Order: sequence, then structure tokens, then C-alpha cells
Amino acid sequence: MAESVRRFLGKPGAVDLRPYTKLLSAIEAEEDGLRELSDTELTDKAIELGNAELPYGREDLVQLCAVGREAARRTLDERPFDVQLLGVMALLDGHVAEMATGEGKTLSGALAAAGFALRGQRVHLLSVNDYLAKRDAEWMRPLYDMLGVTVGWINEDSTPQERRAAYSCDVTYAAVSELGFDVLRDRMVTDIADRVVPPPNVAIVDEADSVLVDEARVPLVLAGAAESLAADVEMADVVRALKPRLHYEIDAEGRNVQLTDAGIDVVEKALDGVDLYSEDDTSVLPQVNLALHAHVLLQRDVHYVVRDGEVRIINESRGRIALLQRWPDGLQAAVEAKEKVALSETGEVLDSITVQSLVLRYPTRGGMTGTAMAVAEQLREFYELEVAVIPSNKPNVREDHGTRLYATREEKEDALVAKVEEVHKTGRPILIGTQDVAESELLAGRLREAGLECVVLNAKNDADEASIIAEAGTYGAVTVSTQMAGRGTDIRLGGSDMADRDRVVETGGLYVMGFGRYPSSRLDGQLRGRAGRQGDPGDSIFFVSMDDDLVVNHGSESTGYQTTAEGEITDEGWLSMVDHAQRVAEGQLLEVHRNTWRYNQLIDVQRDVVLEHREMVLTGDQGDRQVRSDRKERHAELVEEVGEEKVAQAARLITLYHLDQGWTDHNAFLAELREGIHLRFLGRRDPLDEFNREAVPVFKGFLDEARARAAESFEELEAQDGELDVGSVGVKRPSMTWTYMVHDHPFSSAFETLVGKLKGGRNSSSGD
Repeated sequence: MAESVRRFLGKPGAVDLRPYTKLLSAIEAEEDGLRELSDTELTDKAIELGNAELPYGREDLVQLCAVGREAARRTLDERPFDVQLLGVMALLDGHVAEMATGEGKTLSGALAAAGFALRGQRVHLLSVNDYLAKRDAEWMRPLYDMLGVTVGWINEDSTPQERRAAYSCDVTYAAVSELGFDVLRDRMVTDIADRVVPPPNVAIVDEADSVLVDEARVPLVLAGAAESLAADVEMADVVRALKPRLHYEIDAEGRNVQLTDAGIDVVEKALDGVDLYSEDDTSVLPQVNLALHAHVLLQRDVHYVVRDGEVRIINESRGRIALLQRWPDGLQAAVEAKEKVALSETGEVLDSITVQSLVLRYPTRGGMTGTAMAVAEQLREFYELEVAVIPSNKPNVREDHGTRLYATREEKEDALVAKVEEVHKTGRPILIGTQDVAESELLAGRLREAGLECVVLNAKNDADEASIIAEAGTYGAVTVSTQMAGRGTDIRLGGSDMADRDRVVETGGLYVMGFGRYPSSRLDGQLRGRAGRQGDPGDSIFFVSMDDDLVVNHGSESTGYQTTAEGEITDEGWLSMVDHAQRVAEGQLLEVHRNTWRYNQLIDVQRDVVLEHREMVLTGDQGDRQVRSDRKERHAELVEEVGEEKVAQAARLITLYHLDQGWTDHNAFLAELREGIHLRFLGRRDPLDEFNREAVPVFKGFLDEARARAAESFEELEAQDGELDVGSVGVKRPSMTWTYMVHDHPFSSAFETLVGKLKGGRNSSSGD
């Protein structure tokens, strides 16, 4: 048994590691014998493990870990530590393995995936982005090859053929969003051959907390082209001239903005005397509100960047560009009008899926991350997953200093710059974590003014992230970065080649500084975890000010404190207030997750009904039997003209069309209902109960209505030159489709909450 494991026994965790640790000595005992085998013999040994069923018995588990360790040594020049094998065993049992940064999660995940694959299970290894999916698949490919397992990967540029090939492999690496979008597209096919995703078996989720918790608040959406509701560029010009407090007011939490009486007068005059509140024309006010929200609440380089003439949203949980994310209901176009770039096309929601629904499709699921225990309750509640806390291979000697609190942002900034100057003189590499793009660039400017050269990693240059992070441990390096979660690259002391490691170790290792605390303690932990990997020395410290968003939005009374000459607040009570503010923010995020789950439970039930019926139409003769029953004479006439096969094909296409169109319309109804349901609070009624009460009866006649419409279309179908043109009766697919992520839930951040307030009196599609 490894010394580190013996040290760790007794540390509390949701999963008892003792059954796994008992196998470590037996695994090690196999090592010498396996080293004598040829590569072919080792591969054969691995394939032999596939002769039994899951789960692995004790002896087979020993063999799998031993063979996997030897294969990794030969192909990757990495001999997995005992703690990495504990992670493998935890994953094979369907747990989430908490493994600290730098402890080798990627290799543990690959060995577990191979273990499932050898027993005939198709494995999807899900990551937070395309870069990690490709990198890890290619990195681990030699290991998979030696174990007799095939591996593939997809990214947003993969063609349908490439996706189908990747999914046909034993193990497929993919960003969770790409998998979700493929599932959504598969739900809309009219020919079985067009599907790309096979039935789900096993999901292993990398950065499990980011994917299963943070991403779970953001539904994945498939949209089809619809009539454009593009924002009027004139509106952007009108609101650009408005002045805060005179023409508009922002609420105390910065979540909403509204015109004052003076603002209403100015806008109406600028729009040639239009009455914003006229009952005859209800289309103008929502457009004004869209433009106003885009202008006031959505800040460039905080919520989005402009790159290559396009507005690109910044993923708030990871600080990088969200390539497939858009704001809903015309807000995207309003921001584009504000920035004077080309307006993008709008569309209607064809279907959507939450990350939770996506992952729960898999009978077996597990994951790995460095910060799982902080969300253990959510992993258990939403995914029925338990956390196995895996010890580090070497003791963590990083020193985590207390938060330093200042009265103002300027004083916080001065203190951080002074600390950087002090530490930089020793040659220690420094990593500074910031909240957003604008903050990272402003702070970098301050550092450079002080003669401190630095490298910046944010959403504007995230394509270079791997190389920037890899060198952040170089002697004398200063790196400023937005959110570090999901960056996926270790910071090695001495740089990527570790050539200067000893000198950096002598200085004290990497010093991590946080320019403000994040809304989640997990994100703080992920930043801290960049220092102290594999027993390295290191330090971490956070700088906070009373005017930080976290404190302002979630803290308590913010007056009455005493400060030092430098503006620092040292009273423990005020420092505890910062921790309290973070807990409040975490509570709100948890409630958002729960709301997303609660509202989608009913939607998922209804969707499953539609999908089950759709499957019978797609793969069988359900559509043909229905129209034959409903339009017997017309069916017989068409069969006599063009034959049974062509009639059955037309019946299938017509029935699928009306099922899909009906679901699109129902989606729009549910979105509209949900956006206004929170107003039921005013009547002391539970919004969720009210949502279910109204959504259930509306759906009761769904299948009958779709069938009736299909019958009507079939009745109008005419034969032309021995063919049936279903397009002639209105059956058509969107001219184009696209995928994106959209904030869907109520009671959330500024640009999420505003969506429900923008649509008064306006008919629109439900999410673009």
C-alpha cells in the first residue's frame, strides 16, 4: 500500500476507499510478470478481460489495473501512481473521483474508459470544451491501442461522417455541448441513416463539477430559421444618447433597467412622436427595452467581446468565448446593433435539452474533478452520484493565506500590485486570477505601468491558452488570467520542459493571487489548486474589496468598518462577511440549478411521450397505419397510383413533420408560460405548481392534434408523374438549423432575468 494512501485513510469522503486500497498490493505484485510480456501479449491479456461481464470482480480488477499500468508505462512513459488506480476503480464503480490538479485525472479516466470498453460498453468521455476532447483523445490513443480499444473525438467542426465514425469507436471524447447538439439533431432526422449518436452506455465526465453543475444551468438548443425579428439599429442610436439617472434607472441589484418619465419623453420624440404604451402598436416598447438592456446591462469585455466583426458571449463560469452561445429573443441582435456589427439571423426553438437530462440518459455514469466535495450534495441530488475523495500522491504543502479585504477597488488593486512587486523580486512565478476580460486587461495595464511585464490569458486570446498556461511556472513569469476552470493544462515549475525547476522550487514555487473572490468557493479552489501540484511548494492569497460585485450583491451592511492607512480591513467580522456573501451567491446558484431541473422535469416527461411516438413513426409503419385509418379512401387511391412504398414514405414524412412542428409550437407555449410564471408569486401561488397546472392539460391532446393535422395534409396530397411531393402540402424542414446555448431559467442574473420582462405585447419565437 502506498504511503500516501496510508496517510490519507480516515479522511472523510462519501465513498469508502478501503475496498480499493486493499487491492493495491496485489496490483503491484503483477508488475514484474507483465513487464516480461511482449506488446502483443500485453494486448491479448487486456482483451481477455472482456470475456466476463460488468462489474469487475476482485481478480479481474487487479488484472485490469495492472495491465493498464504497464500499458501506460510503455506507451505514455507514465507509470500510474497508486492513487490514480484508486481513481480508476472509483470510476468503474460509477462514482465521481475528486483528484487534485496535477494528479493525473486524464490517465485515470482513460484507464477506466478502457475498462468499460473491454467489457463491451460504449464509453463517452465528456469534457468542457473541444480543445480538451481532441487533446486527451490523441494523447491517450497509444494507450488505447495497446489495450485493444478504439478511440475517436469530435469537435464543432466535425462533419456528420466524422461524427458517425467517432461515435462508432469504443471510446469517444467530446465536449458535452457537442454531444448534446448531436442528440438534438438526431431527434429531428427523417431517416434512420442520418443519425450519428448510438444508444448510450457509459458517460465519464471530466471537470464533473463544471459540466454537471455549472453547465447544467444552461440548456442546449436546436433552432431552425424563422422570420427575423432583428433589432432596429435606430433603437440603438436612440438609447445611446440617453443619460443614466436622468433618462433611465437601474435597480439596486443591477438586474433591470427602465426608462424614467423624462426618458420616455425623449425616446417618443426621437421616434417621431410614437406612443410607447399604445395598445394599437405593442411592438415598439419591447424593441426599446431590448436596446436599453443591451446598452446598459451588457458590458463589452465583461459579458461579451467583439471579434472578427461578431459579438461573442463570454462563458461566465470559465472566462472563455462560448462559441455556440447566444442571447435569446432579439437581445443578441440588440447587442450587435449597439456594437454596429452585422445582425445575426433569428430562429425558433425546435428542441432543447439540459445537461442533466443528457447525462441521465446513460445507465452508467461517473466523473472526475478537483473540487467535487463542494457540490457533493448536488451530484447526489441530481445525478445519483457519490464522491470518492482520492488522496494526492504527495502531501500538499501549498500555503493558503487568508483573504485580504480593502475598502475600495483602487486600494485592493494597489495592494495586489505591491504584492506582485514583492514576490516578483524573488523570481517566483505568479498567476493572477481575475473575474472578467476587462478586469484582466486593466490589471495587466497597472502591472506594466509598475514595470512588471505580464502575459494575459482571457477570452480574447483563449486559442493560445495551452501555451500560456504551460509556461506560467517559468522563473519570473507573471500571468494574468480569467477563470481557470477547465483550462486543462498543468502548470509545471520551471516551465513546460521543467528545465528551471530547481531554481523555481528554491524561490517557493508558484504564487497564486486572486483579484477578488468568485461566486463559488469551488472556483476559488480551482484557482488555488494551480499551485502545489504533486507536492510542489506554492502559496495562494485573495484580494477583495467592499465594492466587489460579490460583496455588493450578496453581502450585508457595508459601512462602519475601520481601515489601516492602506485601506485594509482587518476585523474578522468583516472578513467573515465575505465568506457569507459567497455562501449566499452559491445558494442562489443552487436554486437556479434546482429551478432548471424542476421546470424541465415535466417538459422531459412530455418530450419522452413525443419521442417514443416519433420513434415508432420513424422506424416502423405507425404513420402509414394512422393515415390509412383516418383517410382510408385517399390512401387506397394513392397506393393505386404510386404504390404502397411511396405512400408509406409520404405518410411517414407528413406525420414526422406535424409531430415536430407541434413540439416546436408547444416549446414556444412552455417558454412563454415560464417567462411570466414568476409573477404568480404576487398572488402567493407557487410558480412551479402553476406552471405544471397549465402545462399538463395543454399537452393532453398533443398526439391527437398532430395526427389530425397529418391526416388533413395527407388528404390534400396529389400524385404527379408517379411521385408524391409532400412539400406541396406544406411539409418542409427549416432552410437551415443551428445550435447554441441559452440561459433559460428565471430568478437569475441581469440578462437572464430581463428576458421575461421584454416580451410584453410581442409575439416572437421562444429562444434565439
